Amino acid sequence: MPVSIDAALDEATAQATHKAVLLRRPLGYALQAALAGAFVGVAVVLLASVAGPLAATSSPFLKLVEGGVFGIALTLVVFAGAELFTGNNMVMLIGWLRGGVSGREAVLVNLAALVGNFVGAVLFAAMVHASGVLDTVAKAGGRPAGDGIIATIVTGKMHASDGQLFWRAVLCNMLVCLGVWMAYRTKNDTAKLVVLFWALLAFVASGFEHSVANMTIFSLAIMHHDATWGDLFHNLLFTVPGNAVGGALVVGLPYLLSVGSRRRGPVTEPDEAREVALV
Repeated sequence: MPVSIDAALDEATAQATHKAVLLRRPLGYALQAALAGAFVGVAVVLLASVAGPLAATSSPFLKLVEGGVFGIALTLVVFAGAELFTGNNMVMLIGWLRGGVSGREAVLVNLAALVGNFVGAVLFAAMVHASGVLDTVAKAGGRPAGDGIIATIVTGKMHASDGQLFWRAVLCNMLVCLGVWMAYRTKNDTAKLVVLFWALLAFVASGFEHSVANMTIFSLAIMHHDATWGDLFHNLLFTVPGNAVGGALVVGLPYLLSVGSRRRGPVTEPDEAREVALV
């Protein structure tokens, strides 16, 4: 049976407090944010590796497989522990409006996560490029399938209008944050895995826009000369605010308003957060 919405809001508030405390150790926070960028990159490379050959044969199962494997991204972030910008959009809004963090802390945590995610995503993409792993999954007589599907995905993103990028990003982080939110509403690890899987299956198979995933996708395409840094930053110009709206205003705010977005004073910081802050 899921825990109450109010209890889930308390959990999110406690997590926001933990994140604000961790940010007081900039290097520690930067490392966790970079790891999150790399963890999402793992899902991107897995997607390219297993879905690339399907794309080369125009398989009708392509979208289903892409969505089916991408769940590793949020699984790694949640269970290994890392600071992901898109999830923080919801958590920090709840923490601010419930009195667990200040508005300044909420903004700084989101900005630090975004920058750290970018660094981790680019570094991970560079390692993957150096490994040549996406060049080894090839169709006979054609372009490597892994490399090819990255180029195809990026081309589609570059041809989307600015408005389409924004609304696809809103829809994406609505689903990502719903996955995180549902994970807060259960104490069972198996249930957490299931809800995270379904949320990411829906966003990837539907073709929505995740700013952090795009950091790795475009970086790989840039290293294969299929895109430019300008293309990446143009994409982020619309997907970053879209993700913020989807997570904070479409998911976090409605649940707050449903039980009352009252400030209740600072939430007691979890013991684990204090321990991390003192290490």
